[in-house]
Amino acid sequence: MKGHKTSLSSMFEAVGSYAAGTMTEADVEEFENKACPTCGSCSGMYTANSMNCLTEVLGMGLQGNGTIPAVYSERIKLAKHAGMQVMEVLKKNIRPRDIMTKEAFMNALTMDMALGCSTNSMLHLPAIAHEAGVELNVDIANEISSRTPNLCHLAPAGPTYMEDLNEAGGIYAVMKEISKKGLLNLDCMTVTGKTVGENIKNSVNKNPEVIRPVENPYSETGGIAVLKGNIAPDSGVVKRSAVAPEMLKHQGPARVFDCEEDAIAAIKGGRIVAGDVVVIRYEGPKGGPGMREMLNPTSAIAGMGLGSSVALITDGRFSGASRGASIGHVSPEAAVGGPIALIEEGDIIDIDINANTLNVLVSDEELAARRAKWQPREPKITTGYLARYASLVTSGNRGAILEIH
Repeated sequence: MKGHKTSLSSMFEAVGSYAAGTMTEADVEEFENKACPTCGSCSGMYTANSMNCLTEVLGMGLQGNGTIPAVYSERIKLAKHAGMQVMEVLKKNIRPRDIMTKEAFMNALTMDMALGCSTNSMLHLPAIAHEAGVELNVDIANEISSRTPNLCHLAPAGPTYMEDLNEAGGIYAVMKEISKKGLLNLDCMTVTGKTVGENIKNSVNKNPEVIRPVENPYSETGGIAVLKGNIAPDSGVVKRSAVAPEMLKHQGPARVFDCEEDAIAAIKGGRIVAGDVVVIRYEGPKGGPGMREMLNPTSAIAGMGLGSSVALITDGRFSGASRGASIGHVSPEAAVGGPIALIEEGDIIDIDINANTLNVLVSDEELAARRAKWQPREPKITTGYLARYASLVTSGNRGAILEIH
């Protein structure tokens, strides 16, 4: 597009730019026609690609599983080898729980930070770990982040894409870089029948612009931060590597919306201004129900030119294509009476991503008074599978897993 590579996030932000009057209809049409050419071209470090890459890290996917483009013949070769390897691990009696151990999940969290994965990894990894019988508390994420350098800035954090990561050596090359700091457990068994250490032994970083060496990272800390405070007593999650430096610390008035649609209408209607903090609630696992992704409002904010001056917090979640000071998975969620339900229009929100804090500047007494008046909302859906889901699901800090009471 006009001499620059584009991706899915570019397309969504183009819509916001058109609404702001900074892009013509013809420009938007060009984005529509060129942004995602051919199959499998959602080419940034978005949610699906993040989890595909972390599948390699966990040891449940063969080399290239996360990065080989769909249109390459190499992908067909990988599929053939994967089928063959299924039979090999069957012969060797290697089971998924032999691979997906506590140590493997620690490796995945570490690589999550190095790669700058989607915030949704903070939902999926704990949920997968739960199914594997491993307790994975997102609270440990900040500790891992504090010692893990961020080596990759793929879209939406930067101008590189999955095909670039693939050509640079893929996930194994990033793991090899991180292993230089002793941050990975190299003895974990993998679906290859070999250990992590054996798998990455001969990997080479072929492009230090795409995969920064550990001596020259984008930052000394990881791509994701978990925030806590009186808005998020359990947790909130932000993709720190995709936040503009000036938004790492921010104070501004709350603009409160009880659903995504109302927030989008306000953003595109020009009612959100620099400094505001958009609050979207009742979109969590129970409230949604099901946590719709909030790519539309985050992209509208970026496209309207407000990405470095407006923050967004929600008990819902974001797309991996979201960027900016977008804080999701706020737990407990509004539907169960979490403090995000008590925020009122105009309250001052204090965000400090460097300090991992998220607070509303309202006294404990005032919050207690508001809580006394708060009433649960009627569920949006009262019949069928979604009603059962809403009754059993936990908040985002636990991976929105189902819990039988």
